[in-house]
Amino acid sequence: MHLTLHADYSLRVLLYLAARPDRLASTQELADAYGISKHHLVRVVQTLAGEGFVEVKPGRAGGVTLARAPADIAVGRVLRAAEPDFDLVECFDRERNTCPISPACGLKGVLREAREAFLAVLDRYTLADLVGRSRKDLADLFLPVAS
Repeated sequence: MHLTLHADYSLRVLLYLAARPDRLASTQELADAYGISKHHLVRVVQTLAGEGFVEVKPGRAGGVTLARAPADIAVGRVLRAAEPDFDLVECFDRERNTCPISPACGLKGVLREAREAFLAVLDRYTLADLVGRSRKDLADLFLPVAS
C-alpha cells in the first residue's frame, strides 16, 4: 500500500501545527519547512479545513492552526479524508474492474481484510499520540520562524 502525497502532506501539516501549537503558520512556511510545493499545500490545507481538522484565518496576518485538540484528531480519519480511495486492487472498484477472475478469486477478501486491519490500527492513534511518540525537539527540526 502506498499513501498519496496528499495524504502524506496532510499528516505532515498536522504534525507541524501540533508541534507549534501557540501560533499560526502560513502555507508558505509549511511549504518551506518540508521543501514542497506551496500550490500543493494549499490544496492539502483546503482538504483539512473542509474536514474540520484545521482553521484557516485569511489575510496578511492570517494562517493555519489546528481547529481542535490533537487528541481529538484521529489519524485514520485524516487518511480517509485525504485519500481518494483505498482500492488496493482493480477489483475493489466495481465500475472499473476488468479482472476476469474477480467473481471466483479469493484474494480480494484477504486484501480487503488487510486494508481494514491497516485502518483499524490508524484509528487507534490520534495526532496527540504521534506528537507524544516524536522526539521532544520535533518543532526545532523545522526551519526557523522569521520574526
